[in-house]
Parts: sequence; C-alpha cells; structure tokens
Amino acid sequence: MKLLSLQRRMARAVMMPLTRSEGMRRLAVNGRPMRKVAAEFIKPNDRLTSFERLEIYNRQYWFRVLSSFGEDFPGLRAVLGDRRFDALAKAYIVGCPSHSFTLRNLCSRLEPWLRKHPSWAGPREKLALDMVRLEWADIEAFDGKAEPALTLQDLAGATPAQLRLRLQPYIQLLDLRYPVNDLLLAVRDDEDTDFASNAFNERRKRKKVLAVAHLKPSPIFLAVHRLDDSVYFRRLDREEFIILNEVRGGKTLNQTIEAAFRNSSIAAAERPSYIQHCFHTWAALGWFCRPEQNPSGTQCQRTKGAST
Repeated sequence: MKLLSLQRRMARAVMMPLTRSEGMRRLAVNGRPMRKVAAEFIKPNDRLTSFERLEIYNRQYWFRVLSSFGEDFPGLRAVLGDRRFDALAKAYIVGCPSHSFTLRNLCSRLEPWLRKHPSWAGPREKLALDMVRLEWADIEAFDGKAEPALTLQDLAGATPAQLRLRLQPYIQLLDLRYPVNDLLLAVRDDEDTDFASNAFNERRKRKKVLAVAHLKPSPIFLAVHRLDDSVYFRRLDREEFIILNEVRGGKTLNQTIEAAFRNSSIAAAERPSYIQHCFHTWAALGWFCRPEQNPSGTQCQRTKGAST
C-alpha cells in the first residue's frame, strides 16, 4: 500500500464519528466491519487488537477537536446550553472536518455552515450567529498580521482627495444585532471565578443570556482589535463603522467621509471636530498601516481581552 493511500485510509477511520458511548463504530461508511478495515493497515500487539489500537486514535481525535471547539466558543455554549452546543459541534465537525495542520483554523467555516444549517442553533439562531461572528473575530484579531503603523511622515504631501489609508489586517469590523460583546465578557468573567460553584455560575450565565436574548435587536457596530498583546472590543458609532469599512475597501479619504455622513444625524458644524477626534483615536491605537506593502507581520501570544 502506498504511503498516501495509507494516510488517507487512516484519516478516514480516525475522523469517523464516535458512537453515543464514545467508542469506535463497528461498521465503516461503506458498511464493512471496522475490525477487518483496521486489520488491513494496523498490526495488533500482545495487548490490543488492530481495532482497539485504531479506536484509541479515533477517540483522541474527537476528544481533542471537541475540546478545542469548546475552548474557542464559550459564548456560543452559554447561548445554546451544553446539550445543544455539543450536538452542534459534532454536526459541524462532521460537515466541515479539519483540513489544517493547526486547530486554530478548525472553526473558520462555522458562520457560513450555521447560516446554512440554522436548525442546530434552535430558537436563538440570530443571537448565536452574532456570538459566532464575535468569537471568530476574536481569534482573527488575536493572531492576524500587523503591519508597520502609519506615521506623520507617511502623510506628507497627501491631499484628502488622493489619500487612501490602509487598515491593519488584524482589525475586525462587525455589524451586530445583540450586545454579545458584553455577554461574552460576562461569560469569561464567570469562568474565571473560583469561589462560586459550577451550578451558581451556570444560573448566572442563563440569566445573562436570557436578558440579552429578550432584547429587541438593534444595530451595534464593533471593532475587534489588538493592543499590547491583548484583544479588545470597541463600540463604534455608525459613522465610524462606515469610515473604517470604506477605508478597508480602498476608498479615498474624501469618499469615506462622504459615505459616513450620508443620512447622518450629526450636525454639519460638528462633523470636522468629530472626524478629527476619530482619526486621532484610531491613529493612537495604531489602526492604520503605512502606504507601502510590508510582507512581514508581527504576531503575539493570545490573551483574552476586554472592552475599550
């Protein structure tokens, strides 16, 4: 048997879903007994059969990917509850098995998958989608590429009609319907609390989830960004969100400002100072890149962040 063929057979067997009792299935997808399948490419030893040896890898694969899924999405677990969350995680991993060398990318397709299969989220589908988008943005913001920040010298001679700013790649812009950023921070705080019992923490989580779920959906704009090796959630005005999105889309400064104040409630006399304050804040946070492309980026070790 060629190495590639062996690797593919092993992968198919290892990634096969477990039984309800968390053991290896007795039949392969094609209906063949797994004991015969395992014996074709795994030798038994003096303690374990071929099937039992393969079952160890099968179980460890599923325990590891499900553990990683849970670590990355504590907010989604709080929204759905343990039973529905576990069922959703298994269904997603079956539908979108890992094809990456790193578990970091395991849930990269979760949002489109959940939009296509909303029944797994149950009655809280919209709230769950907002939470999925936020928690994936948190991952992206944490280890996304960072380019050299824009300096005053980079702006020399540029006019608003010509200037095209560039947003740092790690910054994630979200338009949400629920304040899931506050909910996620509350969930993380509960998980970090040592003195309270698990039952007490679960009751607190349920109350917080219910409070958010009962809110009337309304537009919420958020920037998920990185500062000093930590990820933060920053609320944005509608106008800020539009400007940053237009910047990311490659529009000139004049075009971004025109788009932001179309149908805006901010008085015309207040707009210059508003723009100045926004750009000063974003520049201080290092959100803009230098005009030239720089292929090298910096990364940091992940720290769960807070709101700014």
